[in-house]
Amino acid sequence: MRVRVVVPEGFDNPGQPTGGNIYDRRVCAGLAEAGWDVLVTTIAAAWPVPGPGARADLARILSEIPGGETVLIDGLIASPAAAQLLPHTGRIRMTVLLHMPLATVLDTHADARAQRSERAVLRAATGVVVTSEWTRQQVLTRYAIPARRVHVARPGVDRVAAPARPVRGHLICVGVLGRHKGQDLLVEALADLAERDWQCVLAGPLDRDPDFVDQLQTRITRLGYGHRVRLAGVLTGAALSHAYTTADLLVAPSRSETYGMAVTEALAHGLPVIAAAVGGLPEALGSTADGARPGQLVRPGDPAALAAALGDWLDDERHRHRLRAAARQRRPTLPGWEQTIQEIANALTAPPRQRENPEP
Repeated sequence: MRVRVVVPEGFDNPGQPTGGNIYDRRVCAGLAEAGWDVLVTTIAAAWPVPGPGARADLARILSEIPGGETVLIDGLIASPAAAQLLPHTGRIRMTVLLHMPLATVLDTHADARAQRSERAVLRAATGVVVTSEWTRQQVLTRYAIPARRVHVARPGVDRVAAPARPVRGHLICVGVLGRHKGQDLLVEALADLAERDWQCVLAGPLDRDPDFVDQLQTRITRLGYGHRVRLAGVLTGAALSHAYTTADLLVAPSRSETYGMAVTEALAHGLPVIAAAVGGLPEALGSTADGARPGQLVRPGDPAALAAALGDWLDDERHRHRLRAAARQRRPTLPGWEQTIQEIANALTAPPRQRENPEP
């Protein structure tokens, strides 16, 4: 079996460990390990806002794909490119890997024209793969696509031999430093906890939103927290695993999130989580067999609610013990990447169904 995978340039750069890039890398590697012939094509551009050159490149790439081929295309590329994709959907099996619907992006990318393009592309595609049930419901509601064509393949986790050995009061927040990830909300919450004993690491790329990072650093300095809040930059591999292992708590204060890979990575280390109750984060956090949450959900965009939850964590030993126990029980229930790859393969080989006429 062969699949052509179309992804943004740089998806395999370890210095750009976004959730989408990590997912795309694991899917390509996993399908190859499962016996698929994986042909990867990358396209350079500031997706999902491509210029004319990127659109021309995409049109050329698609025109060179023989009829009947199976194609898996990242939604960052597919969603805004209806004009380039629609002429080919009748002759290739195109599955869109939709990490985040454009309507959920909190910036100018989510304009009406782009959303119309995304609607047309998803309705014309052979299938759509999403990374959470929350995202699936968003797609079904917004775009009225038949449910049988929208497949969920949640991100997997790597198995961790031993749970975390936490250092009391060590907090970690993992993700690209940007407004949508809400690190500013976390810093504001910590402003109310100056008398508590804590340290916080913000791990993630610093170059995606330099203005946000500058504002964040200025606020940290004004609070006198330069010795307590560390902007660690990108952590990968052993360094990231060590950060999870020695942390006491993961904080995920995102304003928008389709799933939350950092949440399940933390849980794989037995690390409890305080997360915003937004998007797919509650789904990623999940619960134990007896219904206990391995952490706490708070109102999104609310630093006071986050500060209260952090205060409870720092002050109440019994509370910490309960959440740690639940996190350790949640570990074995997390899906591995082999399950993700199987779900992707199932979507790619699903019998074709009659599709709706794409909208202009």
